[in-house]
Parts: sequence; structure tokens; C-alpha cells
Amino acid sequence: MHTVPGELVAALDIGGTKIAAALVDGGGRLLVRAQQPTPAREDAATVMGTVVAVLDELAASAHWPRVRAVGIGSAGPVDALAGTVSPVNVPGWRGFPLVAEVSGRVAGLPVVLVGDGVAMTAAEHWQGAARGRANALCMVVSTGVGGGLVLDGRLHTGPTGNAGHIGHISVDLDGDPCPCGARGCVERIASGPNIARRALEAGWRPGPDGDTSAAAVAGAAGAGDPAALASFARAAQALAAGIAATATLVEIEVAVVGGGVAGAGEILFAPLRERLRDYAALSFASGVEVLPARLGSDAGLVGAAAAAAEELGLWGRP
Repeated sequence: MHTVPGELVAALDIGGTKIAAALVDGGGRLLVRAQQPTPAREDAATVMGTVVAVLDELAASAHWPRVRAVGIGSAGPVDALAGTVSPVNVPGWRGFPLVAEVSGRVAGLPVVLVGDGVAMTAAEHWQGAARGRANALCMVVSTGVGGGLVLDGRLHTGPTGNAGHIGHISVDLDGDPCPCGARGCVERIASGPNIARRALEAGWRPGPDGDTSAAAVAGAAGAGDPAALASFARAAQALAAGIAATATLVEIEVAVVGGGVAGAGEILFAPLRERLRDYAALSFASGVEVLPARLGSDAGLVGAAAAAAEELGLWGRP
């Protein structure tokens, strides 16, 4: 994006573990930060109180008068049309009118809501691995699997802000039931908890520390444990099938993979690239590249700002 000096976006990144906020400038720099743990088991008003607290920290900054918009990236489902959020891991928020609540706190500034996968996509397209690519899928593979799309050089959010949610493409038609209500979803196979579950079922056992996370499974796979390797291979197969389906449908040129599970490195990426050749067989899909995300834990904030700036015409166009 081309920078217009002085304009800032206040960004919110809302998840089940933390609520983070920052003032972001037209170069993607985070000038002021605020963060608090999410009171995920509390009622709606308590969770909103935490959002207000981090916003108030930003508003106390000398930079606040330069803020032109608020961008929110939230765990989903979200409904950008209605301005509501229903994060799976924040049960107190179901159809919660987050846009209206935030708007009432920011003196008439425009507020833009997207899902967290779309926010990560906006960040990677603006400043990360998908920069300069006209057509891309960006994915977060972590406790869940989310994503977003860039088509024809523009963030493609869909009407409700959920387009590109690759985690709920079904890649195993008679597979295990997914909490979303379908069967055999990418998320049911490739998310961190499911990688760990499958490895344990196949006989992998954690070390003396008792760590049963996907990161521990990745460590075991790196040491050659067959059950750990098989679980990551199955996750890679599911991701490859989902990426190939997306490439066939909308002709993406790159798939960017981030999130905690991507921290496994080549334990994930090597079988993913290998299996992608099996599924993305048509000529117009076979060239899709798979790249690791670059922006890490700041992607949600940078992307929430980028999504708002793009929708409202701040900082020019990407």
C-alpha cells in the first residue's frame, strides 16, 4: 500500500487466549500496543470490558488523534454484514454486536470486521509471503484451521467476512464428524489437537514432561517416531487436498501457511508439497507454490489494520 503520512488504523486482534490492540501506520509498523488475557469463560459484558480496556490504552496515546479507522480481526464465526461475532472458544459471545459496541466507543470512526483468517491473509498479502501475488490462499493451522483469499490483487472477504475458510472443506467424505456439523473437514485432520490425538491413538507416547501438543509430536517426528511422522503425513495430505481444491476453483498461485503447526517446518512442508503434486494435477493448478508465513504473532493486528485500510481506501491500494 502507498503510505499517506500521518494516517493510522487502530487494530484489534480478538481470540480465545488474548485480546490485543495496536496503532498501525501505513508502513505496517505497530506504534502503540496493548494486550490483556481474554476472560473467555466470563459473560459478554466482561469480555467487552476487556476490549474497552485495550482500546482505552490506545486512546490515551498521543498518536490517537491520527487514527482514521478501527480494524477488527476476530476468531469466528463472524458476520461482517451484521457486525456480529460468535467465537467458538468465547461462549459468552454468540451473535455479539461487536461492531456497534466498538463504534460507540470510538467517536464515529468507521469500524471494519473480518475473521482472523482473513486478517492473517491481509497481513501476508501486504507485508508477508504473499506480497506482490495477485491470487493467493493464506492459512492459519493451529488449534483450528482458518484462511482467507486474495483474488485479482484484492482481499476477497465474501459477504459475511468468512471467504477462504479452508478448514471446513471436506476432504474425507465419510470421515470423522467435525464440530462444525460436517464430516472429514481439513480442520478435523490437520489442526494441532487432531495431529496429537491421531499420534496418541497410533501409539506415540510423550516424553517425561507429558507434553502432548502438536509441537511435541513434531519433535518426535523429527526424531523418526513412525506414529508422529504418520500423523503429520495425514495432516499434510488433508492440507494438500484443500489447497488443490482451492487452486482448481479460483486459480491461486501461492498458498501461504502459518500458525503454530507450521512451526514444525519441513516435518509438515515436505509431505505437504509432495502430496500437493498428487492432488493439484490440472495444468492451471499444478504450479501453486506453498510458502511459510512470515509475520508470526503480529499478523492478526497488521492484517486487521490492512483489511480496514483497503476497504476504506486509506494508504492507497495494495
